Amino acid sequence: MKVARFYAPGDLRVEDADEPAPGPDEIKIRVHNTSTCGTDLKIFRHGHHHIDPPRVIGHEIAGEVVEAGSDVSGWVPGDRVQVIAAIPCGECRQCRRGFPTICPNQLSMGYHFDGGFAEYMIVPHRVLRVDGVNRIPDGVSYAEASVAEPLACVLNGQTFARVGDGDVVVVVGAGPIGCLHVRLARARGASAVYLVELNRRRLDMAAGLVKPDAAICGAEVDPVAAILELTGGDGADVVITAAAAGKAQEDALKMTARRGRISFFGGLPKDNPIIACDSNLVHYRELTIYGANGSSPEHNRQALELISTGKVRVDDLITHHLPLPEVLRAIDIVSSGEAIKVTIEPGATGAA
Repeated sequence: MKVARFYAPGDLRVEDADEPAPGPDEIKIRVHNTSTCGTDLKIFRHGHHHIDPPRVIGHEIAGEVVEAGSDVSGWVPGDRVQVIAAIPCGECRQCRRGFPTICPNQLSMGYHFDGGFAEYMIVPHRVLRVDGVNRIPDGVSYAEASVAEPLACVLNGQTFARVGDGDVVVVVGAGPIGCLHVRLARARGASAVYLVELNRRRLDMAAGLVKPDAAICGAEVDPVAAILELTGGDGADVVITAAAAGKAQEDALKMTARRGRISFFGGLPKDNPIIACDSNLVHYRELTIYGANGSSPEHNRQALELISTGKVRVDDLITHHLPLPEVLRAIDIVSSGEAIKVTIEPGATGAA
């Protein structure tokens, strides 16, 4: 079979590998779709401290069960499944408290275990024991199901920040995560959703799909002034920074309404994680700042339900479908910003 293995920064190889066999407590799936993520680009460029190369990467996974180990129950060949990316231990204090997204023992598909850029892969017992394999609902394609994982992360962030009925929401960043934030905020009852992005081309492409109430190009206007004008000077109830930029987080403090909430959804580069925080804005306006880190198995199940019921549409966000041998082209497309979402189809032979 073919796999895409990461060896070192800049060295991602499509190569032949033996088809894996599941252990007694594992399942084997035929991968139908593994969608790409900005993290895949970061791994390709810089590596990752949790990856011990060579490693098959890819963590937004949907496929079909082809074999279940002798000790596995509940899964049979032909079952259509989506696999979580972040794997909590299920046993630590945070997991027992119901906070699996901050499990200190968390492992990840495509990092600690071989991921989905492969024709076949093994779902390890570590995933099965935390109920991290989900049935894909009828009517949901494998490609759509592969987007459940990033949607689950978005759901975690918005649930934590209490996005709900009547909120005015600002999403900063018009990549795939930003697009999902816009759509989920609408599904959760936001009265208005504004999208902010520096790159005019990316903004126009995203806005054409997700239709925010206003699309603001931060390279052309001051986004803080624009949001204050749109809100009559009040600011937004919720600001979500879906961009790895300190300036976005600093601006969020200035465009949030009194008693508003800020979700620092996009992490900052590890060599430059410090921002200038006007503490008086937080103090006098009684602002709340939330972090957002990954998703839980339950968030993944809920994301599939949101897709299945049509509350959050994702199919039109997948702008490119590529076969596994073109994974490097997929990385280039993600880097260029010309796509919203790129999905890899390991069994496919052509590109779209």
